[in-house]
Amino acid sequence: MSVRAKFLVEKIECSHQTKYKNGSDGKPDYRQPYPVEMRTVHMRPVFGNGDPNHENTKFWEASPSGGLILGTINPGAWQQFELGKEHYLDFSPAPDAEG
Repeated sequence: MSVRAKFLVEKIECSHQTKYKNGSDGKPDYRQPYPVEMRTVHMRPVFGNGDPNHENTKFWEASPSGGLILGTINPGAWQQFELGKEHYLDFSPAPDAEG
């Protein structure tokens, strides 16, 4: 079973983060830091507009509060989000991690 929600991008922040080059063993070498840009996308559930048949009203009645904060250093990911745009979020159970 899955659940679908509808969220609005209300803020995008830019910041610098530190990443580390991998050493010869393939693990991060904390002596080799370098800066990367990170974008943090803030989203909230859509508001109803008073029309009981409008999709946003139906989503608002089902999930009237909440928020999502997504930080990424991947430009391909952050370019998918634009201020004021709405996005569907689909939640479905993930399989148990095999470890």
